[in-house]
Parts: sequence; structure tokens; C-alpha cells
Amino acid sequence: MSDTPIDHIARATPEPVARRIRGLSDRTLAWIFVAPTIALLLAINIFPLVWTIRLSLTNYRANRTNSDIEWVGLRNYVRILTDSDIWLSMQVTAHFLIWTLIFQVFLGFALAYLINKKFKGNDLWTTIIVLPMMLSPAVVGNFWTFLYQPQIGLFNYVVAFFTGVDPSSFSMIGSVDLAPWSIVIVDTWMWTPFVMLICLAGLRSIPDYIYEAAAIDRASPWRQFWTITVPMVLPFLMLAVLFRGIENFKMFDMVTLLTGGGPGSVTELTSINLKREAFEKWRTGYASAYAIILFVTVFGLASIYVKALNKVKER
Repeated sequence: MSDTPIDHIARATPEPVARRIRGLSDRTLAWIFVAPTIALLLAINIFPLVWTIRLSLTNYRANRTNSDIEWVGLRNYVRILTDSDIWLSMQVTAHFLIWTLIFQVFLGFALAYLINKKFKGNDLWTTIIVLPMMLSPAVVGNFWTFLYQPQIGLFNYVVAFFTGVDPSSFSMIGSVDLAPWSIVIVDTWMWTPFVMLICLAGLRSIPDYIYEAAAIDRASPWRQFWTITVPMVLPFLMLAVLFRGIENFKMFDMVTLLTGGGPGSVTELTSINLKREAFEKWRTGYASAYAIILFVTVFGLASIYVKALNKVKER
């Protein structure tokens, strides 16, 4: 009988080391393999979180490293929760989140439902549709900035056509009323394919025999859609909402490239506000408290949402 690779390894292992390994329990061996990963997680995730919590209780400023650090307790948290500008940025973020999720879920599911129907050119159209999500937010931001320019911007001319405004003097990203919607349009264009792919996976996981049984029972296509398709795809839709909600809550780069932080505060998301406090005003302790509040908010909402998702999956 030929030797296996395990036999070669066993013979190559020095006898003292082999005796020590044989004397270890399965639990100890498991901890030996898991320990490096745990140490890496502690170094990358847990330690920065603990350090941020510590800084949030002080008046520390990163641009004044030689100044004395004063322990202020919960004062930063109180100031944040009573700041009207912070609540305004929360409202802007909520507006952005709600509308992008509505559009992306609706359009993503509709595209997935159409693509799931086999037709000529199915693979080609699927590839074309998913192209936007393959681009980086920086590229997308710069690309759509040109589309929103007053002189050559396609969308400016479309809006101007319906409103009667001179296109050369009009800009969507410069309008207080339309600037938030310009961000919603770009994010929807970029990430609807992601939702479509998740919904497509859900649609293709539904066994054909369920539809066949429904057809034998003389269920109409509309009834099959509402009693079979929607309930079985709902967990996938909810998962897409969870992923996009978390990502959009911390949206920063694309919005900054599109609007430059303007006009006014109508496009100032919480992530942009946090960046301004941390790296423009250098209020590091204050920004750390702000970051902790955002983290607790996202973590709490996500935990509640995951519980709801698990209940839907158990049905």
C-alpha cells in the first residue's frame, strides 16, 4: 500500500513534537488554530472600538497632541444628542436611506423577475445591467458629476425641459430641492444590480414543482406570484435591504464627489458630518462620541431587523 501525504507528514515530524501533539486534546488543538484569528480580530476591531469609547469621554484633539487631555464624561454625548445640526443630518440620512432602498428593492426585484424569464440575449442583458456595481464609487461620482453639469449635463436638460428653466443656468446638484434626489438617482443606478442579483438567486431557488402543483390547482399566474414567488423571495429581499441599508448609512465618498458637501446642508449625511468634526474641526473626542452613537444606532437597528428576518425565514 502506498503512503499517503499524511504518512509522509507524520514521518517528517520530529518525535518530541509528535509526542507533544498527540498529548493535546481536540479542544486545545481547536484553540491553537482559532487563536491567531481571534488575536487579529481583537487588534483590528475590538481595540479600536475600546479606544474610541475612551476618547469619546475626553476633550482630546488630534491636532493638539501636546495639550492636556480633560476627562469630560458623557458631556460629548449630551452635546451631540441636543445639537439641531446633528438631527438635521440624521433626517437627511434617513431621507437618503428610505428612498434609495425603496427604488433599489422595487427596480431590483422587477429586473430579476424579468431576467428570470428565459429569453434570447438573457446573459448579455444580465452582464450589461450589473456593470454599474463593478465600478468604484469614485469613478461613478466623477462620471455623474459630468452628467449634472449645467452646460453638458443630460439630467439638467431633462429637468429644465419639464420646468422651463434655462439649462445653461441650471444644475441639479446645485439646487437645494433637487440635490438630495440627484444622490438618490446615482446610488440607485449603481446598486440596483446588487439587489437584482440577490433577488435572482431567490427566484431561482424556488422549485419548479411548486408552480406545477399550483397550476394543477388552477391558480392564476397573479395568484402564484403573490402566494409563491413573493413569500419565498421575501427573505432574500430583506437580506438585500439589510446590506444596502448598512452600506448607505455610511455613504461618504460618492456623495462628496457629487456635491462637495453642498448646497447648504441638504446633502450632509451623518458620515460627512462626522468627517467634518474629526478632520476639519479636529474635535476628536466629540467625533468619537458621534461615531459611537452611530455605531450603536446601526447595530441596534440591524439586530432588530435580523430578528425579523429570522422569523420570516422560519415561516
